[in-house]
Amino acid sequence: MRLWDWAIAAYGAPGVAEACLALQDSNEQNVPLLLWSAWVARTGRKPDAETIEAACDTARAWDSVVVAPLRSVRRTLKAPVPDIDEGPREAIRNRIKALELEAERHLLDALEGLAPETAGPPRPAIDALAATARIWASVTPRPGLIRLADALPA
Repeated sequence: MRLWDWAIAAYGAPGVAEACLALQDSNEQNVPLLLWSAWVARTGRKPDAETIEAACDTARAWDSVVVAPLRSVRRTLKAPVPDIDEGPREAIRNRIKALELEAERHLLDALEGLAPETAGPPRPAIDALAATARIWASVTPRPGLIRLADALPA
């Protein structure tokens, strides 16, 4: 299964979106990168440290230049703004939300291109999530990663 399709299905599973957003908002983790990590584990792929580092570099580039700025504008537009009609504000917010999702899809496509071929049976998602989180940030939010791993569909 392609990463994008797997990520959409996984993100829609009970508890996954909440776990991902908590890791993003409280621990500055990157949701597409986390989903990539879980996908490589679940599909029996074993990226080496250099591949994980390349994935983190790709995610940082997309996040800093495209995704985070779009997310910031979308979140700013979430609350009513005096002197701006709600209908047009919400229409613009929805267009930005769609662009943010499109950017995340491009990021997931780039990450899928970095993934090695399947090399064995599926692995526990927590192992891959922790390995990636260690390279992504100085603090590995293990409780949040465990919560995410436990919520992911089998």
